[in-house]
Amino acid sequence: MIAIQKVETIADLTPKRIKKYLFLWCSEGSISLWVDNKRLTLTSNQVVTITSGQYHCFIDTRQGKGYLLNFTLEYICKTEKDIELIFQNSLFCHFDHNEIITVNNPTELVQQLQKIEQELTDKPFQYLESIHSRIELLLFEVNRSKIANGGEIWKPDTLFLQFLEFVRNNFENNFPLTEIARRLHSTELKLTELAKQHTGKTAQNVIYGLIISEAKRKLLYEKKSIKEIAFDLGFKDPYYFSKFFKNHTAISPSEFQNQSIF
Repeated sequence: MIAIQKVETIADLTPKRIKKYLFLWCSEGSISLWVDNKRLTLTSNQVVTITSGQYHCFIDTRQGKGYLLNFTLEYICKTEKDIELIFQNSLFCHFDHNEIITVNNPTELVQQLQKIEQELTDKPFQYLESIHSRIELLLFEVNRSKIANGGEIWKPDTLFLQFLEFVRNNFENNFPLTEIARRLHSTELKLTELAKQHTGKTAQNVIYGLIISEAKRKLLYEKKSIKEIAFDLGFKDPYYFSKFFKNHTAISPSEFQNQSIF
């Protein structure tokens, strides 16, 4: 549901993929890690968020200090307002955009992280409710810093976020847009309107983008054949998957797989 760990105590440097949302804070020094196929380095007073389902792998945790907080979507998202908060301004973005943000008021952020750590240890009355509120305060502070530093304000629609979550959780079913809309009690037209509003793309092209991102993760991190990956992503014909991948990336799945960093 929720856990917190000091970065300097992390010893396992193997790639991981968990169905939780990660909040990584660097208080001192530097922290280097891979997130999917991108290498990131945080320095003092910087934070990065990692979306559920992304791979992450620490490169070196001896050069810095900080916290790694993780929580499930079910825990943090009690209301539509909560859903919008964790994705607002591209926090926990689904589009492989893990932005490093410098926090302007680090003292407040560190205090909240330390209090979360203490409450998870002591488990006082209603500690889960208290921690939920503290995570909200963390995200408020990060959002304020991003805006103050010139970042754009991006407030997503709850239905659009539910659409993204549904696609990411159902790759193997390869549902058509019509069926996705039906299951979300919406319409293709509404989902496309929201997709264009938030991304400038049609809903179908957003789906294609999410499939390509998932394919890249599997090709880089999972010891599977291209045929197995194709089936995992709902493609009945591996040849069509290879053609689809090359059309969207300009290289074949095997060429991309050979770029593996692990």
